Amino acid sequence: MPEALADGVAGLLNPTSLLQAFGVAGVAITLFAETGLLLGFFLPGDSLLFLAGIAASPVARDIVGVQLNLPLLLAAAPLSAIIGAQLGHLLGTRFGRRLFARPDSRLFKAAYVARAEAYFDQYGPAKAVVLARFIPVVRTLLNPVAGVLGMPVGRFLRWNIVGGLVWTEAILLAGYLPAAALRDTVSAQNIDNYLLPVIAVIVLISLAPLLIEALRHRRAGRTVRGPESATIGEERP
Repeated sequence: MPEALADGVAGLLNPTSLLQAFGVAGVAITLFAETGLLLGFFLPGDSLLFLAGIAASPVARDIVGVQLNLPLLLAAAPLSAIIGAQLGHLLGTRFGRRLFARPDSRLFKAAYVARAEAYFDQYGPAKAVVLARFIPVVRTLLNPVAGVLGMPVGRFLRWNIVGGLVWTEAILLAGYLPAAALRDTVSAQNIDNYLLPVIAVIVLISLAPLLIEALRHRRAGRTVRGPESATIGEERP
């Protein structure tokens, strides 16, 4: 019995096994659990999405051993991620900090919550909700933290939709588009070697508008300070 349980848990953590056993439904359930349930942070969201994208490509059976329907995958993945995150926010709003009033264990640590709160404070509600999608553990706990900290449900939903779409579709397509070229090199065992650079590029692209906005504000600040400095200098005897 313990061995069977261990095998079951191992199957949940293995993206290839999940896809072969449950297909698109496995992707949807995993994303919902990872983003909506407090203990779902150990699930393989990023690697599952990347491998699912490959599993929807023409060379799917050569790499993953199963063929998924791409349009169905592109619809189910963001929908389940958005619904899951919205549930997390609802739980945070409903139960407040009582939700985290539990001792540390192998699956839960107060430090994880503190990390999510620090991320929320550092980037602000909107940016945090979108960018947290790309950070394991944070993307699970930030949703209830946003509810605990009083982020309005409508505002959370807007940025939840943006983050859910960008995260799921970008990583799915990052697996789907180059799949044919990766046929002889990628496998379930070395998938992280390809996944980490992909996520880094996606995060940089996601941050680009924020960086451009920050540079504009900085330049505007310099422009405003320039005339003021000149005026002050003229007033001195």
